[in-house]
Amino acid sequence: MELYEHTMMAWLASYIWPYCRIAGMFMVMVGIGSRNMPMQVRLVYSVAVTIAVVPGLGPAPDVLLFSLASFIIIAQQILIGIALGFVSLLVMQSFVLTGQIIGMQTSLGFASMVDPASGQQVPVVGQFFLILATLIFFAVDGHLAMINMVMLSFETLPIGINGLSNVSFKTIAHWGGWMFTAALAMSMSAIVALLLINFSFGILTRASPQLNIFAIGFPVTMLAGLTILWLTLEAVMAHFDSQWVRAMSLMCELIATKCEF
Repeated sequence: MELYEHTMMAWLASYIWPYCRIAGMFMVMVGIGSRNMPMQVRLVYSVAVTIAVVPGLGPAPDVLLFSLASFIIIAQQILIGIALGFVSLLVMQSFVLTGQIIGMQTSLGFASMVDPASGQQVPVVGQFFLILATLIFFAVDGHLAMINMVMLSFETLPIGINGLSNVSFKTIAHWGGWMFTAALAMSMSAIVALLLINFSFGILTRASPQLNIFAIGFPVTMLAGLTILWLTLEAVMAHFDSQWVRAMSLMCELIATKCEF
């Protein structure tokens, strides 16, 4: 009977430990990790991927399921999954930040709505860019690339007490600077264009002080902002491609494997 119990616990551990890594990734991943996504759907996704992945994994560590070492292993698996999913979230937040910058510059930032991911009030333009980037993410099979990445992680980072190093977490934190760099690069054209428009309003006010610049400038700035927003959409795909390649390179670095794009 003791042998049967030990075998059952080892069998459960071989599924629970990979499930924690996969569920940790789905918990924060783009789209699936959103608050609008029902928890039952994330659970089904995690269980389905775990069932498909476990038969191809090596033998699980000979550790009791209900022990201190097992809880450490579970914590390490959750951290690895969250780290992989958080990288994809940083890519999406760069587009949200771009929309917020453009919205504030074009007087479109007055309209706001609740962000489904964070629950905070953010400009509608930022949500528009988030929805657009999310659709591109699923269109280019980004979710399949994330699942493939977590499967590769079991080869380079096998289940055990050891997980990501401190250098890996610092790399993720430093890579967050790319979020601001990419957002500034995408919104730079809008910033320069609106700066020229405001500069022309300043010249107009100086030349003709009797004009009510506030009554004229607001609708003109908003109309110009909509036009600039429309022109900005053409380069979204190129910016997403460059950011996604950087994110995939970072994930490959985290799991210590080589990726070819």
